[in-house]
Formats: sequence, C-alpha cells, structure tokens
Amino acid sequence: MNTNRDLNYRLYVQKMEGFTRTPFSSEFEKYRTIQSGNVEEVRKNFANIRKNFLAGKGTLSNDPVRNTMYHLVVSVALTSRICVEGGMSHDTAYTLSDIYIQRGDKCTTCEQILDVFEEMQVDFAKRMRDLKKNNVNSIHIRKCIDYIYEHLHEKLTTRELADYLGLNTSYLSKLFAKETGTNIKDFITRAKVNTAQNMLKNSDFSYLDIALSLGFSTQSSFISIFKKQTGMTPKEYRNTHYRNAIL
Repeated sequence: MNTNRDLNYRLYVQKMEGFTRTPFSSEFEKYRTIQSGNVEEVRKNFANIRKNFLAGKGTLSNDPVRNTMYHLVVSVALTSRICVEGGMSHDTAYTLSDIYIQRGDKCTTCEQILDVFEEMQVDFAKRMRDLKKNNVNSIHIRKCIDYIYEHLHEKLTTRELADYLGLNTSYLSKLFAKETGTNIKDFITRAKVNTAQNMLKNSDFSYLDIALSLGFSTQSSFISIFKKQTGMTPKEYRNTHYRNAIL
C-alpha cells in the first residue's frame, strides 16, 4: 500500500474541494470548556456541533455510523485525558472512557452515537465542576497545569512555564511540588504517558506518530520512558488493551 500516494491524492482533492479542518486551537478550546466544568457552555457547544457534525473533520470511514463512532472514540480519549490533567482521578476518567465507548459501540445510528457523544461530554463537565468546588490549587498552579496540557506536544521546561507565569523558576518548582505532591518534570512525563496509553488503547496511530505528537525527540526515547512508567513497551500495552470491539 502506497501511503504517500494516497496522502498526496487526498490532499489534492481536499484542496480542490476547498476542504479545511477545524484549527487545533479551536478544537482544544471546546475541551478546555469541559475541563473547566462549564456545563451550560458544553451543552451550547455540542448543539452547534450536532448541526453540522462532520464540518472540518476527516472521513475516518466511508460508513457513516462507523465514522461517527471513530470520532466519538477520539473525543473520549481527549476528554478523559484533559480531565485527568484537570484533577480527575485516573481510574474515574478512564473507566468513564470505557463506559462511553462501550455504549457507543451498541448504537446502530449516527444520531444514537451523537446522543452518547453529548452525554459523555456533559457528564465529564459535571464531574469537573463538582471536583473544582474542592480544588485547593492556587491560580498559578492551575494555569501551569493548563499550559502543560495545552502544550503537551512540545518539549516543556520549568523555565518556559515560569516565564509564562511570570514567576521565578525556583519558586514555581517549590510551589508546584507543595500543591501537587510531585515535581514538574515527573508531572509532565506522567501526563504524556497517560495520554499515550489512551492513544494506544483507542486509536491506530503508529508508535512514531504518538511519540512525535507528544513531544518526544525519538521513538526510542518514547518507548524507554513509557516502559519505565508502565512496566510495558507501547507494543505490549497496545496488544493487551487495544479495543478490537469498536473496529
């Protein structure tokens, strides 16, 4: 199979048809709304999404139902990841992820999947809203964590975070450790690995694509860090957890 030929052909067709994808920044803002626990805004956003669901989205399958299901899987993965970063427990987020993917898998129409889609986003938003009522993190640390998740695809440093917040690096490091119980480097690494786990579990992205999308310099570096954190290589993790049921 000639992937480069297919890629060039599709890019040409999209250009000729005037097809453009929704900018990442715009997409991410919708997930930030879920993370913030703004339930009403999430409902409003999804009402607009439902009107023209596939506008700016790629075709992942020629079958409409399967295509919608694939988009649900991607959204669940991103939603659970950003909510974990916002303070939701790993077990809660990824168990909810399993629940909604399994519910979507039982649907037989696009409309049913979109109902599950909306229910999933609203549910996560409600849980984040309730969680934030007891959030004791300072504004600096909340902004720091938000920045980390917005730039998870980059190679982040404490200096960059401190500059963004207008703080001294030493002060930020101490404050972050005090409020989160871990240092910045370990937090970033864990966030990247958690995201990689979800991508391995719920997508067909190659190991190299996942590595590069999460800011790892090489595939081998990604594999080494992933194994150190999880006790498994990415291949072993995917072989164990990949969801064949939705394919």
